[in-house]
Amino acid sequence: MSLSDKSAVLQNFLGTLPEQAAAKLAYAVEMDRLADGKALPHDAILMGLRPSLRQLHGGSARTKTPLRLFCQPFEDLLTSEPRRSKQKGILSRASVTPIFTWLSGVLLPNEAATYCREVKALVLAKDDEGALAKAIQFWSAAGPAMQAALVGDAFKATRKILRAEEIEDVREIALLITEGGEMLKVQAALPKPPARITEEILWQLRAIYDVLSNRNPDVAPYVAVVAMNRLQRPCEALRLPLMVSRQTGDALISMTDMGLVGEIIFGRMDSLQAAILATRTAAFDPETLLAQVAGFSELSSSVVKEIEVRRNGQWGQRLLKDRAAVGNVMDAFMEKAVKEISAALPIQKGASDVTRQVAPEKRASALNYARLVGGARNFAAAASFGAKHKAVSEEITHHLRRYVEDAVRELKGEGERRAAAEFQLNYCAELASVLISTEEAELIRRRVRAAQSAAA
Repeated sequence: MSLSDKSAVLQNFLGTLPEQAAAKLAYAVEMDRLADGKALPHDAILMGLRPSLRQLHGGSARTKTPLRLFCQPFEDLLTSEPRRSKQKGILSRASVTPIFTWLSGVLLPNEAATYCREVKALVLAKDDEGALAKAIQFWSAAGPAMQAALVGDAFKATRKILRAEEIEDVREIALLITEGGEMLKVQAALPKPPARITEEILWQLRAIYDVLSNRNPDVAPYVAVVAMNRLQRPCEALRLPLMVSRQTGDALISMTDMGLVGEIIFGRMDSLQAAILATRTAAFDPETLLAQVAGFSELSSSVVKEIEVRRNGQWGQRLLKDRAAVGNVMDAFMEKAVKEISAALPIQKGASDVTRQVAPEKRASALNYARLVGGARNFAAAASFGAKHKAVSEEITHHLRRYVEDAVRELKGEGERRAAAEFQLNYCAELASVLISTEEAELIRRRVRAAQSAAA
């Protein structure tokens, strides 16, 4: 077995470890790396552990490395999702390493070396508070240095080192680490795992916002952004802009700096909408599509719930347009579901044809559409295809029950017809379990067993 094969086997194994075991192993590996250990393949082990570590809420068990502490003021804005363009309030995780390398190698080489050395020593001594204090000192030097590197002749040199999208991330990172202490207060008010906002927390966030709006107004909108990424329901973060603007509608909020959190939420809806619109009826994964539509409907409904979205407002117009687009796509999927399921349960001249051979791929496609129709029942109305979903569900259910009754009568026969009927009825039970209920599916199976007993 080659070295690369062994590495792949190791990473596959590490990715299956339970979260707590993965966290303990990651802690030991990162502590060994901080102590300049050479025996372990640190990067390979940590890469293999990444799937399990993602399941941990907040990463509170992760080791306080120099890079991780540097990122703490803006960690809630980081994403690994691919992006087509830079959006304010969202930072690419891929930008972090090149930016920190530039900062520590070009802008502040001596300060960064001292910071990394002191933080490593403090973490190894299990003094996390001391390590955080060193990070706060480093933020106060790094923020202004990064901002200075983005103007004048210094900017020309920066553009030769960093890519355009990394430079855009630098602008926001510099802002946030400059006020890193205030970002820590926001994080302390909303500790992970994801929380729910309360009146008390809302007033704490308002106090932090007021301080920043007077001292560093460019950073103030990020209070709501950091809070949003720590909430179980991100749209609850819109309550802070409501409190600040003293408006109940979107007309003024969307035009102010506090509209940033709303723009991020709409950006998430736009991404989900684009993925939904790109899905083709010929081949799709029902679980993925359901998750996308459910996420879209939850966000759009939450926006309406949190603020009074006016039809003639900027956000109101976007919401109507996006909902209509998603609704049209799902209407097409519902229409296709009727055709696919009818093809898998053929009825000819008013009678079910249980002996007709149906290709396995046709049955698989019909089952996919059944999962889509059954899984969408709880959010079809919120995603603007409720009427079509209701009509299609009723039509498919009627067709399925009619086919079942005809197939049950065939169980009284013998030979191939009875075998074909049993096969189709078991398939009908599978469809019924996702379209109607598990009770309906069990009823069909009981009727098959009863006919088998009678025949025996």
